Parts: sequence; structure tokens; C-alpha cells
Amino acid sequence: MSFFEGFFLLGVMMIGVLIPRLLPMGLLAKRTIGKNFQIWLSFIPVAILSALLAPEIFMKNGELFLAQQNLFLMAFVPVLIVAYFTKSLFATLLVGMVIVAAMRYFHIFV
Repeated sequence: MSFFEGFFLLGVMMIGVLIPRLLPMGLLAKRTIGKNFQIWLSFIPVAILSALLAPEIFMKNGELFLAQQNLFLMAFVPVLIVAYFTKSLFATLLVGMVIVAAMRYFHIFV
């Protein structure tokens, strides 16, 4: 691939990423959004994060894995409690990483 082809490809990808972001802003900039729609929109980040994390926590090799040997499932419970009470992303991530690292270091559930 030549420099110009790569530059052209980069430009096309930039446009492809910007259009889905700018189009809604342009169409909805002068309109008021209803309260119910705003509430619905607030659930999108949580839904996306859940869709990304659930397979990592509950599955292994493409199959449901709910055994006690599931390291991430065992770490998930205390992390969920910390997330609920602290409402802090940093504390939640820190506790999760420490628990998984400790379980791997001490060969617990591995």
C-alpha cells in the first residue's frame, strides 16, 4: 500500500466514524428531546458495557461456565458490591484487578 492509498483510507475511515456522530447532533440540535427519550438514552452505555462484559464473566470457550472454577465469576461478586456502594469506576476497577491478580497469584480458582 502506498502512502497516498493509506492516507486516502485513513480519510475515508475518519469520515465513516464522524458521520454517525455528527448526523444526530445536526438533526437534533434545534429540537427538544422528550424526557422519556432522554431516560431511554441514559441506559445505552450500561447496556453496551453489559453486552461486552457478560460473555467474559459467564462464558468460557463459547459455552456457559458457572462453575466455582470460573475466576471472573468469583471476582464479579465482590466487584459488584464495591460498585454498588462506592459508585466509583476507579474503585471498582481497582478492586477487580486486585482480586483477579490475587486469585491468579495464589492459584485460587485457576
